[in-house]
Amino acid sequence: MRKVFALLLLLPGASFFVQAQTNVVKTTIIVSNSSDIARVGEVLSINWATIITKYPGIDTANFKVLDAATKKEIPFQLEHKGEVAIQNLLVQINVKAKGTAKLLIVAGKPAAITKKTYGRYVPERYDDFAWENDKVANRMYGKALETRKDNAFGIDIWVKRSSKLVINDWYKTGDYHTDHGDGMDYYSVGLTLGAGDIAPYVNDSVYYSKNYHNWKVLDNGPLRTSFQLGYDEWNVAGKPVKVVKTISLDAGSHFNRIQADYTYSDGADLPAVIGIVKRAEPGVILMDEKQGIMGYWEPEHGADGITGVATIIPGGKVKMNTDKVHLLTHTLVKGKEPVVYYNGSAWSKGNEITTANEWFKHLDTFNQKLNQPLKVNVQ
Repeated sequence: MRKVFALLLLLPGASFFVQAQTNVVKTTIIVSNSSDIARVGEVLSINWATIITKYPGIDTANFKVLDAATKKEIPFQLEHKGEVAIQNLLVQINVKAKGTAKLLIVAGKPAAITKKTYGRYVPERYDDFAWENDKVANRMYGKALETRKDNAFGIDIWVKRSSKLVINDWYKTGDYHTDHGDGMDYYSVGLTLGAGDIAPYVNDSVYYSKNYHNWKVLDNGPLRTSFQLGYDEWNVAGKPVKVVKTISLDAGSHFNRIQADYTYSDGADLPAVIGIVKRAEPGVILMDEKQGIMGYWEPEHGADGITGVATIIPGGKVKMNTDKVHLLTHTLVKGKEPVVYYNGSAWSKGNEITTANEWFKHLDTFNQKLNQPLKVNVQ
């Protein structure tokens, strides 16, 4: 048999024989979309342990994910969530409204995937932590900035109109307050919650933590970047409080997923707010307490354009209001339960979302996707 196999490899067309072996279907994944919204370029998480049960001999360095209809490769990422072991298979797919998609896992060397998400600690700029995808970019401020007059607290936005990753280039030149065609930094945070940060709220006062002190990257693309930021303990109305924020950003999305894990001595509920800094000039505000959607289409910033900002709490049914500084969504930290919400942004000059109506419609669509997630069946 060994001699016969060797002869086959020497025969014309033998490469096709080998290729046929590597493209044998090992696992089939059926993805169902029960919503009326087409899912375009959505990043889907598939439990890796479930895949292992169907394909126990999978070689993590030698498999491909194919669209069963077109036989084209589907971009994927092995998500670790900071662990050594693989936790999930991430795929970026399209699924028609009320439709299904069929994916195949086959053996074979996958094609190189364009990196669409990225984040890193930036020691060269006062301990910033910056992250981005092909739509948006953000940053958080670190400890080294606290002693400076230009210190800031909340989430910052860097507007983009390029699908390429820009963080490293912008930090290298330091010239990111001017738009050279890819976008810029004109969003003003100051000593506020910025573009959707969270903080305890007691007796009508926001209890800001200081800037983040430690960080950990959990995954870094190509389809999802996630990381943790840890904050030093601070005093909240006489109660010592600590928080760790886990932030993730998917390719193709305008929204970060933020999980805030608070720890404090007693088990009482801790009031908190998620805030968006309010500008002096009039903008357009959406406060949908029933759906948990808070949207803001800022006043125009001269020639720089307009920034759209939003926060969404899944499940809704929350209280919202404004004060002199913020648009506020009120929530409760219940014991050791994390608070999970989304914050996002858009730019009027980004060639995609250009008006308040388009922004608010995008928020509603995104919220519907959260409420009707894609369903997965691994066969």
